[in-house]
Amino acid sequence: MYKIEFKDFFNYSFSLDCVIFGYRNGQIHALLIKRSMEPYDGMWAVPGDLVYPDEDIEDAAKRILFELTKIGDIELHQSQTFGQPNRHPQGRVITTAYMALMRIEDFKVEASSWAGDFRWVPIHEISELAFDHNLILNSTYELLKQKLTQDPICFELLPEKFTLNEMQQLYEYVTNTEMDKANFRKKVKSIPLIEHKEKQVNVKHRPAKLFSFDQDHYNNILETKDYRFKM
Repeated sequence: MYKIEFKDFFNYSFSLDCVIFGYRNGQIHALLIKRSMEPYDGMWAVPGDLVYPDEDIEDAAKRILFELTKIGDIELHQSQTFGQPNRHPQGRVITTAYMALMRIEDFKVEASSWAGDFRWVPIHEISELAFDHNLILNSTYELLKQKLTQDPICFELLPEKFTLNEMQQLYEYVTNTEMDKANFRKKVKSIPLIEHKEKQVNVKHRPAKLFSFDQDHYNNILETKDYRFKM
């Protein structure tokens, strides 16, 4: 039987993987990079890398995401940790996933460093990824689905000005369920939205009204009464 020595506890590496979600054409997408180095050279993966020995993990998450995709000034939230002993072929590497939501059109993504390319892929169309990144991505997506029913984070994915139909399509995609239009709008009534005079443009159907989330009103509601966001 292998005898564990105290020094063995300091022979692990730590990495961070950034799971970035966006919403486009009625589907939630994940941002992937194409690896141009071993291991898994040429395979698609979640943006991630090792943490420097003297680096704070939150600083590391921002650095790694920027180095590989040139995405900066985005809020990253720590989600889950994955530590299966054989998850990395070069040794014991424990990784923590960070999650972020973004409007795809608001950011210019650029493959950089050892990322050879990037692409946005609909969640349900993602094939085999490097390492255990399918597990990381699927687990983080399940967390996202849960949070979408409890917090108003859907507005970080939707356009700044959106239609109620776009909002409904987002939740239909997440729940994989076709929702009744009237019932959905009843649920939306409890959410503080700003109704704009503007309507959709350049559409083949009758232009719909545009709305935006009233963050200030939402914050006031939370301070003055017991309110729970629920979808």
